[in-house]
Amino acid sequence: MPSNSPEQIREILETVRTIALVGASEKTNRPSHEVMENLQGHGYRVIPVNPRLAGQEILGETVYADLASLPEPVDMADLFLAPERTDAVIDQAIEQKIPVLWLQIGVINEDGAARAEAAGLKVVMDRCPKQEIPKLGIATPTSGR
Repeated sequence: MPSNSPEQIREILETVRTIALVGASEKTNRPSHEVMENLQGHGYRVIPVNPRLAGQEILGETVYADLASLPEPVDMADLFLAPERTDAVIDQAIEQKIPVLWLQIGVINEDGAARAEAAGLKVVMDRCPKQEIPKLGIATPTSGR
């Protein structure tokens, strides 16, 4: 069962420091770009993931092709993908032992979420951290920076 209670989401957003944003876009009007910029503004390190843009930069961060290509461990994978495109990424998150899997609003994959939870990942589904941070009054992360 995804970690969608306010308490669980608060705990996740207060402990996560580095986020892989899968489905990152260079287009400033796309929700993934807006969320990446917002999360950076709240003090998170956000590493964009998009095979089409690998090697380029978005908001000062190098884009990587997939989770397996990341040069360092991340605390959370935030998925901006059509639900039918999430299974392979969920499997990569499990393989990479990424502690938190966050599926954005409208990104619903019950089977994938169950697989990730069975592997020990915390899962948030059908939520957006950009909306949850102000709603829960979460302060900018400071430790570990």
